[in-house]
Amino acid sequence: MSVASDSQLTTSQSLWSQWREDIASVFERDPAARTTFEVLTTYPGVHALILHRISHRLWLRGWRYGARWLSFFARLVSNVDIHPGATIGARFFIDHGAGVVIGETAVVGDDVTLYHGVTLGGTSWNKGKRHPTLGDGVMVGAGAKILGNITVGNGSRVGANSVVVEDVPDRCTVVGIPGKIVKLREAGLLNPYGIDLDHHLIPDPVGKAISCLLSRIDLLESRLDSRDASERYSQCETDNQICEQDCPGGQVVKVRQSLGSVR
Repeated sequence: MSVASDSQLTTSQSLWSQWREDIASVFERDPAARTTFEVLTTYPGVHALILHRISHRLWLRGWRYGARWLSFFARLVSNVDIHPGATIGARFFIDHGAGVVIGETAVVGDDVTLYHGVTLGGTSWNKGKRHPTLGDGVMVGAGAKILGNITVGNGSRVGANSVVVEDVPDRCTVVGIPGKIVKLREAGLLNPYGIDLDHHLIPDPVGKAISCLLSRIDLLESRLDSRDASERYSQCETDNQICEQDCPGGQVVKVRQSLGSVR
């Protein structure tokens, strides 16, 4: 993961350069984007990020109240809540933007994409690192929650509405509540910029388990149907009145016993 330190963020790249990269990344990941003017005026995720780049610099210089007030204003206009202490890498994109929350000690790598309703939250009262770290190229589906001081590795994907509370290795897919690592289904073709946005192509472990159970039931029923009734109910006690009346095997055995007594 190539997330720069706080001091490097303020010296290695100018604010204008960061903004240009952020805006350019929108065209790489959103086919609805048409012009730079449209992105600047109608994308709440971009508005939140532009203001965060400023508030984060204020935060690093110790102007904490000004940074918090600016992030509060950004939330009012964009419905995206990014704490000014959060470290955000290059070319970060929040699609749609609504309801995204990023905590104070969260660290986000380069080329990360979040969809609406994502939370990078904390699970501790400790003042130290309590929010997640996302590696480079991570994509998080709508409504997903990533909680605690955990790491999501480079190139990993988190399925929509998943809740992740444990570390995720590089290039894995996580789905479910709590999130479980599943084998990545082969994705579609990369877009012209080399970015895989087919986040709907994820495995369905629950559906697969149900399918296996149904196949097993069909197999067992076919085996039962292929057996003779007397064999299926050979252990039926014919002196039991219920068995005599209701079990086909009981009726067969009873008839055979009757024939034997006649002989």
